[in-house]
Formats: sequence, C-alpha cells, structure tokens
Amino acid sequence: MATNQKPKSEGRLFAIGDIHGCPDELDAILKSIKPAAGDTVVFVGDYVDRGPSAREVVELALELERGDAECVFLKGNHEDMMLSFLGMPGNYGESFLFNGGITTLDSYGVREEDLEDAFARLPATHLDFMSRLATSYLRPPYLFVHAGIEPSRQLEEQQPEDLLWIRQEFIFSPHKIDATVVFGHTPMRGVMIDLPYKLGIDTGLVYGGKLTCVEFTEGVLYQVQRGHRAVKSRSIPLR
Repeated sequence: MATNQKPKSEGRLFAIGDIHGCPDELDAILKSIKPAAGDTVVFVGDYVDRGPSAREVVELALELERGDAECVFLKGNHEDMMLSFLGMPGNYGESFLFNGGITTLDSYGVREEDLEDAFARLPATHLDFMSRLATSYLRPPYLFVHAGIEPSRQLEEQQPEDLLWIRQEFIFSPHKIDATVVFGHTPMRGVMIDLPYKLGIDTGLVYGGKLTCVEFTEGVLYQVQRGHRAVKSRSIPLR
C-alpha cells in the first residue's frame, strides 16, 4: 500500500470527518479553527452525496487548498463510486445514484436526462480534485484513512477496498500496525476513542448529527450540529 507520509510540522494537526454535501457546517468549522501556515488539515473523505450541495463542499475544499495551510484530502467510498460512475478509475459506480449521488449531481445542475453526459457537465477543477484524492496519510503516531484497515494485516499489506469500505471487522478488533487509525465512514453518535488503536470521527452530520474536527497538537474537539453555525469545542483525551 502506497502511503503519503510527511514529517511533523511546527503547526497544528487537524482531522475533519465526513461532510457529505453539507457546506455550511464545514464553513463554520473552518472559520472556527482558522488553519494557518504550518498547520496541516486532513480530511477523511466523503465530501459528496446525500447533503444539499456537494459542489459547494468541493469549492470550499479547493479554496482551503489555495490557502497557507497544508491540506490532505483522502478519498471516501462515495468519491470512489462517483468516479466510477463518471467513467474514471473507481469501483461500484452502479451504486452511486442510489447512495446519494442524485443529490450530488443535482448540485451541479445535472438532471436525470443529462446523466449520460454527466462527466462533461462537471467543472474540470472538481474532476481533478476527485482524481487526486489519496487513500491514506501516515503522520506518526497517526494513520488517517477513510474507513479503517484490515486488522490482521500490516500497513504495507492493506488493500484500497478495505481502506474505503471496511466496517465492523476493523471497528471491533485491535490491529497490528504501530499507529492510531483515524477514520470516518461509519457514523456514530459520538467520537469513538479506542486508544491506542483507533479514533472514529464520523458523527453523522448528514443524518442530523454533527461535523467533527479534532486538533491533535493540543487535544481539542470541535463540533457543529447539522443546521447550525455555532461551533463548540472541548478538550479530548488523546494520550
């Protein structure tokens, strides 16, 4: 498994959970944490599907990418399905429309009669964003992925299918790699803290839950409730 890895920078390290087409809550989090030069912001994937405007979420991501902070955008299973549907490298494109993809395409002005021409109707910058998403990011002592890892395998043995799709097998088992796995994909009512093995940060935003952001340097949890703009923060035990 090819893994992006960079040494620790001097700034703060953030991770943001599944967004699923909810730009207002993402905007609120970004304005609260104010990423700056030296900071690193890792997104664990699932920018699109189900929520009201995947297009605006990607625009916010691209805007952040043009800023001073280092950004790491990981691929979620929903981006993988979308890419496959559009005829790009990916899997399970036949499931895209039934898993929130209709709402995603609607945010781009693509209607049912336009589906066969969907690729040509999406902005080139957005297609480029989707095509260069990474599947993992190693920043010791943390490994960031979308869904998790196959717990019986070493890091170099992991397969993209598991990184994007695995659930219970990972969540309910300790793993063998020497890192805390930070993941999304499986929505939970609260952040899952199972140290030193895993940290789950998908708190079900699109289902009426919250968007979660963890700041690892000082150990701070930022959250905003669906449909709200007020971001609440508190300390979180990470050691």
